[in-house]
Amino acid sequence: MYINGKWIQTEHTLVVKSPATNEIVSEVPLGDASHVQQAIDAAKASFPAWSKLVAQERSNILLAIADKMTDKKELLASMITREMGKPIGDSMGEVQQSIDYFRWYSEEAKRVYGETIPSSSADKRIMVMKQPIGVVGAITPWNFPISMLARKLGPALAVGCTVVVKPASQTPQCAVELFKIFDEVGVPAGVLNLVIAKASTVSETFMNSPEVRKITFTGSTSVGKRLIEGSAKTVKRVSMELGGHAPFIVFDDADLDDAIDGLLRTKFRCSGQMCTSTNRIYVQSSILETFSQKLAERVSKLKTGNGFNQDTNVGPLVDEQALAKVLAQVKDAKEKGAKVLVGGERLTGGEYDNGNFFMPTVLGEVSEDMLIYSDETFGPVAPIISFETEEAILEKVNHEQYGLASYVYTNDMSRIIRITEGIEYGMIGVNDPLPFTVQAPFGGVKESGMGREGGHHGLNDYLEEKMVSIRFKV
Repeated sequence: MYINGKWIQTEHTLVVKSPATNEIVSEVPLGDASHVQQAIDAAKASFPAWSKLVAQERSNILLAIADKMTDKKELLASMITREMGKPIGDSMGEVQQSIDYFRWYSEEAKRVYGETIPSSSADKRIMVMKQPIGVVGAITPWNFPISMLARKLGPALAVGCTVVVKPASQTPQCAVELFKIFDEVGVPAGVLNLVIAKASTVSETFMNSPEVRKITFTGSTSVGKRLIEGSAKTVKRVSMELGGHAPFIVFDDADLDDAIDGLLRTKFRCSGQMCTSTNRIYVQSSILETFSQKLAERVSKLKTGNGFNQDTNVGPLVDEQALAKVLAQVKDAKEKGAKVLVGGERLTGGEYDNGNFFMPTVLGEVSEDMLIYSDETFGPVAPIISFETEEAILEKVNHEQYGLASYVYTNDMSRIIRITEGIEYGMIGVNDPLPFTVQAPFGGVKESGMGREGGHHGLNDYLEEKMVSIRFKV
C-alpha cells in the first residue's frame, strides 16, 4: 500500500492467481480499517496545499504521469494480462487510453472556469466560484484496472482534489505499478493514497468518514446501491458507473459484415467482461438467418487462450465465480429452448484445464423468459433475438433497470434520429462499436449509474459551486 508518500507493509497479504494458469502472479500487503483511516487523514492533510497550487503546476504533474506511463507501457500492459487475463493487445490499448486520460486532464486542469452573473442591483456583483470538493474515495474494478484509475484520478487531480484509492482484489498489482509512477514523478505526499483491504472494510470506513466528501465507484449495480445508501450518513457526493445490459440492434438496411465486425468487438473484447458489452442482439426478422449464420461462422474462428499468446482473441474469465455465472445462464437458455449455434461449453483439455475458459458462444431463438435476456452476462455469449418493426424494437429494447451503452446499425438517417431519441441509454453507438473516448462523457441512466466521467464533463463531479455576492458603495 502507499500512504502519505510511503510504501506500507503489513503482516497479512493478498495473493492473486492468474485466471489463465491458476499460478500466483502477485502478492501484496493486505491492510485493515486503520490503514484506510491513515490514508484518509493523509489526503485531508495534503488537500489545502494541493488545491492551492496554480492549475499549471497540477497540469505539469499530470503530463509527467502520462510521459512516465508511456515509458512503462509494456510493463503496465503485461501486468493487466497477468492479473485479469485479457489479450496483451487489448491491455496495450487500455494503457494507451489511460495515458490519454492523463494528457487530456493535464489540459483541462487549466480550464476550470467560474462565472459572473448580472446582478439586479447596481451595488452588487455576483460570482460563481468552482472549487475542488475535497477528499475523494475511489473504488475501481478489475476489468479495466488501470484505465478506470486514470478516468477517475485525472479529473480529481486536475481540479485539486486528493484521493484514496481502493483497487479490485483481483488486480491490486496493476494499481501498485501505477502508484510507483506517481511516486517517481513526485506527486506530493498524501495527494494520492493506495489502500488494499477487504471491500467491506474500505467502504464502511469511507462512508463513516466526514472527511471523505465524494465517492466515485465503478462496479456492480448491487454494490453501487449499498454505497449510495451509505453515503447518506454524511451526505457525500457520489458518482456511480454501474452495470449494463447493452442492446445491439441490426436493421435490415444495415451493412451486415460491418455490423458483425462491430458486434465481435463489443461482445467478445475482454471476454465480454465489460459493462458496455453487448448483452442482447436484436436482428430484424428478414435478415435473421443470414446474420446468424455469418455471426456463428465468424465466432467459430475466434481463438481462445492465454492472453500472452499473440493469436488469442478471447482470454479467460476472471475467476471461477464468473465462469459459473456464464455456465448457469447458458444452461438456463438451453433448457428454455435456445439453440446453440456455436460454442456453449467450458473449454477443457491441455492449457484450458488450469484456467477459466469458456467457448465464444452464439445462441439463437432466445426469448424473454431466459435469464440471459434480463441479467447481465459478463461473458463471451451472444444471444440473438428476432424483431419485426421499428416500433416493436423500441418497446423491447429499453431495459427497466439498465441504461448504460447501446448500439444501433442502420443506414436510414431518419431512423437513426427516431431510435436515438427513443432509446433510454446514456451512450449510443450508431454504426460504431467503440463510441467511447476520453473527450466525451461516459455514463448511464436509471440503475446504470449517475454522474459522468470523461471529457470536460468529468470535472463537474469533483467541483463545488460557491456563490459570492459582493455589495459595495457605488
